[in-house]
Amino acid sequence: MKEYVCLMELHREVEECKLREVINQFVGKIYQRPPLRSSVKRTLRTRDIYYIDILDIQGKWVLMRIGCAPGTYIRKLCHDIGLVLGTEAHMRELRRTATGPFKEDETLTTMHELSEAIYLWRECGYEDLLRKVILPAEYLVSHMPKVIIRDTAVDAIAHGAALAVPGIVRLHEGIRKGDVVAIMTLKGELVAIGEALMSSDEIAKASKGLAFRPLRVIMKPGVYPRCWGKARS
Repeated sequence: MKEYVCLMELHREVEECKLREVINQFVGKIYQRPPLRSSVKRTLRTRDIYYIDILDIQGKWVLMRIGCAPGTYIRKLCHDIGLVLGTEAHMRELRRTATGPFKEDETLTTMHELSEAIYLWRECGYEDLLRKVILPAEYLVSHMPKVIIRDTAVDAIAHGAALAVPGIVRLHEGIRKGDVVAIMTLKGELVAIGEALMSSDEIAKASKGLAFRPLRVIMKPGVYPRCWGKARS
C-alpha cells in the first residue's frame, strides 16, 4: 500500500457535503486510465483506494490523505473527482508519506543523518546511529506473509531454485495461489521473495510438489551449506 497527502484545486467552489459525498464514491475499487503523460500504456484498469481522508477545505483547495494500491495515479484521481463534481479539478501538490512498512515520520532519513552515522561508525566505532538509519532487509517484508524453511533448503533457494513442500517448516495461514510471500530461515533471515504456486491449505495436505517460486533472491549463495547435489547424467 502507498499513502499520499495531496492538495487538490477545484475550478470552482462546491458545497462541502457534496464534495465529501463525491470523494467517498472513489473509496474502494475504481476504474482508472493512466493520464496522457505517463510511462505505461493507457489501458483501462482497476485500482484499490483504501481511504481518502479530507484534512482541510479552504475554498477551492482540498487537502486529502489517500491510501491506495501501487500504480494509482493521484493526479488522475483528482481529475476524475472534478469530472463527477462537474467543476473539474487538478492536483497542485503531492507528497508520498508511506509505502509498504516505510512511513515518513518513522523511517525516513536525511542524507546528512546518514553521513553523520557513517562518520561516527568509521571514526569512533559508534554503531547505534548507523543501525537506526540503515534498516535490515527483513524490515522490508514485515507486512508480508511469511514462509519458514529448513536450513537444508536455504542454499538451493539462494541459487534460484523453487521451494518444494518438504523444505517448508511452517507458513502463514490464508496464503492463496499467486500471493507474494517472504521466504525466511528459522533464524528470521530473509532468503527470497516468492510467489505461491499452491495455497496454504494445499501445502498442508501435500507431501511433495513445488509450493513457491522465487521472484527475487536476497540471500547470497554459500551463506548456508549446500545440501543439494548435481543431477546425475
